[in-house]
Amino acid sequence: MVRGNLTESLPVSLGNASCSRCGEGFGVKEPIVNSGGEVWHTKCFVCAQCFQPFPEGIFYEFEGRKYCEHDFHVLFAPCCGSCNEFIIGRVIKAMNNNWHPNCFKCELCSSVLSDSGFVRNAGRALCHECNDREKAAGAGKYVCHKCHAIIEDGHIKFHAETYHPYHFNCKNCGVELDVEAREKEGELYCLRCHDKMGIPICGACRRPIEDARIINALGKQWHVEHFVCAKCEKPFLGSRHYEKKGLAYCEIHYHQLFGNVCYVCNQVVTGDVFQALNKSWCVQHFACSLCDIKMGPKTKFYELDLKPVCKKCYERFPGELKRRLAKAFKTSPRK
Repeated sequence: MVRGNLTESLPVSLGNASCSRCGEGFGVKEPIVNSGGEVWHTKCFVCAQCFQPFPEGIFYEFEGRKYCEHDFHVLFAPCCGSCNEFIIGRVIKAMNNNWHPNCFKCELCSSVLSDSGFVRNAGRALCHECNDREKAAGAGKYVCHKCHAIIEDGHIKFHAETYHPYHFNCKNCGVELDVEAREKEGELYCLRCHDKMGIPICGACRRPIEDARIINALGKQWHVEHFVCAKCEKPFLGSRHYEKKGLAYCEIHYHQLFGNVCYVCNQVVTGDVFQALNKSWCVQHFACSLCDIKMGPKTKFYELDLKPVCKKCYERFPGELKRRLAKAFKTSPRK
């Protein structure tokens, strides 16, 4: 198979030369097509299958015939068993099918098998490591994550992986490890060696912070997703936090617990705040709880059920109610 491009068409006189397709000669200065040492009438230089001119002058030649790209694919090019696209170039033939090199993958871990080889397992193409795991699982055993061999007797589990006991050791000092081992770039380390590497430990989960993103707060270091509000436990994710007694709070809960949140709108009071009845109010929200008339800092008011009542509404109360209020709260106008 040869892929070619249409060579230039020139108005020339070729004497006794004849068209490679129809066998007829050429007129004086008639445009011709020159391809691979052969000449053609422009109308004769077409796909051998669909008899249409070649799009953009690109054609494929097979056994002396020229085809457009579409018909060549349909007639001769294999189809990939994974993506169902035509394969041009290197073809992987395996599992009774054809594949693009990057489409032939292990059915369990999806690693490319074109160069590493594969094992047929129950009608599946598997890489050697996955095949070893399948064999071990069938025998009720494990495969060592370090050497990839079947573990015959005794194993250690770490991060969902299993190891021979003699393969679960510190990369730096070689000491045998336990479940408190630390991992960095795929290698295992004891706590002592790991700490010497200067890797920060998260203040929440106590695991190493190997991500480039790190939070420094409250005198500790944190994974971004583990630095959360002590009240709602939502991550701050870069938003502002407030500290109180060694804990971090989001803005809303900090002000609810320690600051000024308006009793009416439940929003943080960012401007002037009005303090009354052991509550905080936005200046524009401090109003009589009965008639809703706005009251200012110098307005006299009374207390009823821990809510403010203006003097005008209070004067409308029955005498008995006012006497009970006076007795219970020693009621007098407040400022």
